[in-house]
Amino acid sequence: MADAQKNRQVLLVSRPEGEASTDNFRLVETPLLPLREGELRVRNHYLSLDPYMRGRMSDAKSYAAPQALNEVMIGGTVGEVVESRNPKFKVGDNVVGMYGWQEYGTSDGTGLYAVDTTHVPLSAYLGPVGMPGVTAWYGLNRIIEPKAGDTVAVSAASGAVGSVVGQLAKAAGCRVIGIAGGAEKCRYVVETLGFDACIDYKAGHLYDELKAAAPDDIDGYFENVGGEVLDAVLPRMNAHGRIALCGMISGYDGKPLPLQAPRILLTQRLKLQGFIVSEHMELWPQALKELGERVATKKLIYRETIAQGLENAPEAFLGLLRGKNFGKQLVKLI
Repeated sequence: MADAQKNRQVLLVSRPEGEASTDNFRLVETPLLPLREGELRVRNHYLSLDPYMRGRMSDAKSYAAPQALNEVMIGGTVGEVVESRNPKFKVGDNVVGMYGWQEYGTSDGTGLYAVDTTHVPLSAYLGPVGMPGVTAWYGLNRIIEPKAGDTVAVSAASGAVGSVVGQLAKAAGCRVIGIAGGAEKCRYVVETLGFDACIDYKAGHLYDELKAAAPDDIDGYFENVGGEVLDAVLPRMNAHGRIALCGMISGYDGKPLPLQAPRILLTQRLKLQGFIVSEHMELWPQALKELGERVATKKLIYRETIAQGLENAPEAFLGLLRGKNFGKQLVKLI
């Protein structure tokens, strides 16, 4: 095993009052205990940072139990098996798991699976070939159900989920309109990802630009943001439009969301469906196979923002909540 006998971890030590801060976290060092029979140890290479984590920091009622205080912060990880007393895993295996914000993970292998990095980089298993990619695949294919010729809009279009949604929608023959924050992100969405248009919501003309970009209005909408963005999109929806409600990040960090007008849902007979991708595990193999093939053959483009070192995870996470990342936010641990 690696000669380090210590494991650095980031714990959640308090619940945010209003916006989250670095004071809610603490970096600690703990000893690495000898493995018991059936256990294995993974040196985590990358840690995934995702918006859902902000909800887990709160003890408000939600779809999942809150993150326990004084415990390792939840999170997806990829890494390499460095020691094993488990016959299902051998030293050198690359694995995806949920070891959280720490440098080493030790477990009996439950929920852990090995991945092939021959054609797909290890970090991509936390992005386009991981939970964000499956989230995009499910919301688009099972809720929006795109047809060739449809107009599909995507908020947070340059992010880990939105970027995949738009590319899959283009592959399905749709006109795709992205919504992102800032001119640089919008250029990337159009010029690199191949969206038909992208609107910078920070420019202050979202409704008018959306109307111009979607002259035939919108058939499907993938929602990651909520708030003013959803308010601008709803009036542009066609009758019988479909909305995949994935996230409402504009209200995650202690900011109340304005009430959305349900009248439009009624008058336009819209389908708005919220979903949690972990409740549809039976579809993950199909989605991951398709996504992996697209990444391996360069048909699916993705971008990463990488913070260096576990100690920088809290600051990187706060930046994610404020839209400072570009693409998938990761922390490199080795």
